[in-house]
Amino acid sequence: MLEQSQFTQRVLAVYPVSGAFGFVVFEGPHNLIDWGMKSTRHTTGARCIDLVKHLTSRYAPDAVVTEKVLDSNSRRSRRMKHLVKRIVKVGEREQIRVESISRSQARNQFGQGETTTKQHMAIAIAKQFPELYYSLPKPRKPWMSEDARMSIFEAAALALVFYSANADEST
Repeated sequence: MLEQSQFTQRVLAVYPVSGAFGFVVFEGPHNLIDWGMKSTRHTTGARCIDLVKHLTSRYAPDAVVTEKVLDSNSRRSRRMKHLVKRIVKVGEREQIRVESISRSQARNQFGQGETTTKQHMAIAIAKQFPELYYSLPKPRKPWMSEDARMSIFEAAALALVFYSANADEST
C-alpha cells in the first residue's frame, strides 16, 4: 500500500487573534479548500477550542499547524500562548499530527527575512491564491490596530511553510 504523500495531506492551520481566529484548509500546497475567520468575542478560550474541534471533525485533517509560541522570538501574550497550547492538545487528543511553525520560518519562506512584513506575506499569498484577494486587509497605519483578517494569511503562511518543510524532508 502506498503511503499518502506530504503534498496531498490535508492540513488545517489555525492562527488565533484577540476575539477570533483565522483558519485555512489545504489539500496539498496548491489546493486551498476552505478559509475564514471564526469569532470568539465575548467568550472564553473554550469557545475557540470548540470551534477548532468542529473544524477538525468537519475536515478530518492529517495535520494541524499552529504558530510556535514557545519560540524565544514569540511576542504573543500569555493568554494566546495558552490558547495555542490548548489547540495543540485538541490535535493530539484526536490523534492528528501537530506541527508548530515559528514566525521566523514564515518570514524566511516569503523572502526578505526580518524585513518581510505581514502585509508583504499576505500579498504574496493572495497572488498565489487569488480566491483570498477579497480577504486581503488594506495596509495598516501605524496608529491602527491590525485587521483580524490578517490571521487568515498568517494561517496560510503556516500551512505553506509546513508543506515546504515536509517537501525538503521527503527528498
